Amino acid sequence: MPKQVDHAERRELIADAVLAVVARGGLEEASVRHVAAEAGVSVGMVQHYFRTKDELMRCALERVGARVQARMGEGVETPREMLRALFRQLLPLDEERAREGRVVLAFLAYATVRPEVGAELRADSSALRAHFAAGVVGSPLSPEVAAAGLFALLDGLGVQVLSGQLSVEAALETFDAFVELVLPLDI
Repeated sequence: MPKQVDHAERRELIADAVLAVVARGGLEEASVRHVAAEAGVSVGMVQHYFRTKDELMRCALERVGARVQARMGEGVETPREMLRALFRQLLPLDEERAREGRVVLAFLAYATVRPEVGAELRADSSALRAHFAAGVVGSPLSPEVAAAGLFALLDGLGVQVLSGQLSVEAALETFDAFVELVLPLDI
């Protein structure tokens, strides 16, 4: 009887290997050979599941997104709570989040020179900002401007922490102060 193969499990194994390779050595290290070695599988298996480096990178980024969503959990109801929960997931508060942050930064850099990858990223970012903006009430700014500014702040502070230019505590204090300015009501 032929062996049953869980294709979703194999894709996750390979995506996790991409995360590990990119977090450790950047995109330059994300070759099929390095990913296969990290996953403990053959180069042919990686190529069977992912025909291009773009596919590998998209899958790895989706894996990061799924992990972040899983950690955010329940109980996030207001835009302020959602932003704080998201921010805490993006900051390198532990090794897992630091690794994911490095992968996201590498992917963002990769997407700037790969228009087709950048288009998907822009669509995802637009949807997230629109979702947040839909819940903004009581801000002196328009919902769209509030969403764009706060997500830019999230990104910028995350980069500052990941690069060692700012402590986690200082980033959280800065973020909370700006959220209070933009969303003065506890909505």
